[in-house]
Amino acid sequence: MQGVGLGTSPRGLPVAGGFRRDQIQANALPKSDPAMADLFSPIRIGSLDLANRLWMAPLTRCRARAGHIPGALMAEYYGQRATAGLVIAEATMVSEGHSAFWSEPGIYSEAQVAGWRLTTDAVHRAGGRIVVQLWHGGRACHPLLNGGRQPVAPSAIAITGDTVNTPEGKQPYVLPRALADEELPGIGAEFQRAARNAMAAGFDGVEIHGANGYLLDQFLRDGSNQRQGAYGGSRENRARLLFEVLEAVGQEAPVVGLRLSPLNSFNGMVDSDPIGLATWLAGELNDRGLAYLHVMRADFLGQQQGDVLTPMRQAFKGVLVANTGYSGDEAQQAIGAKAVDAVAFGTAFLANPDLPERIRNGADLNTPDPSSFYSPGPGGYTDYPSLASPS
Repeated sequence: MQGVGLGTSPRGLPVAGGFRRDQIQANALPKSDPAMADLFSPIRIGSLDLANRLWMAPLTRCRARAGHIPGALMAEYYGQRATAGLVIAEATMVSEGHSAFWSEPGIYSEAQVAGWRLTTDAVHRAGGRIVVQLWHGGRACHPLLNGGRQPVAPSAIAITGDTVNTPEGKQPYVLPRALADEELPGIGAEFQRAARNAMAAGFDGVEIHGANGYLLDQFLRDGSNQRQGAYGGSRENRARLLFEVLEAVGQEAPVVGLRLSPLNSFNGMVDSDPIGLATWLAGELNDRGLAYLHVMRADFLGQQQGDVLTPMRQAFKGVLVANTGYSGDEAQQAIGAKAVDAVAFGTAFLANPDLPERIRNGADLNTPDPSSFYSPGPGGYTDYPSLASPS
């Protein structure tokens, strides 16, 4: 599928979050009422004051060192992009043995915490704010990436029609093991420990990854959660693990965000009533202490359609952040109309470390290079030029 702001995932699937450089020109931005917010208005989330509403979406780029340890290269990358109102660092493993990519970072060991400190220091030195996205891959993990360990999921249902990159080449996903009810408090404890580690690493907060067909999303949607008992069946039961994770993480982190993707069919995801589930969730989240709710508004693969933002905006009373395929023009209009409070950009921020300055000045954008999205080293990662770079 071709579309605005779509890159390529390690599996060759489109990844949303950027936009074409011809979509932003200074004269295309609407005139802003001084009383209305725009992309460059400050915003407060929880205890954090942010300089603007143009955020950096989480993008897993597989640049961690051996042992899933973030290093100096990642610190340079995030430091370059510190002018985002909020930098949301990539999906980060909350526990050992649940890798769904090669070389993604973790935050369960002392070495990983020390490695992440390089990144948080770099962002803070540049005047930015940064949270880390806490993540469990669930059935999207593979034994060849995890020492032979079978992946876990709400139900023993494998991802089909897709493959995953492994040390032995592309392989089909395997049948996961259904987690027992008595194991689920341990999942919450892993997220809580990861949040504690995130604070030790210097992050300003955390974002819980409840999107894109990973473990928490697998519990939420009835296409992947077909279990019985306290964590299956009704939407209240399917959301139980997410709510328990939010409560546990809230004991450790002063700022907690949540990312959801109600329509995204990535990783074989589907729900019988995605908009109903999303709207109900948005209302339930009002009392969960969230600093913000981050919503992917569309399906990477274009298989599921609908407007989730409008009903979620009506139901959720806190800070609502949108993502997926926005141009600067559309983001500006959405914020000005109070449809959302901020917009997160993905591949556009990858290719343009000074994206806020470029949008503010109507400058041309660098074009992302999908061939280097997941390759090791600085190429296509830290070497995209800024406006201030020597020609």
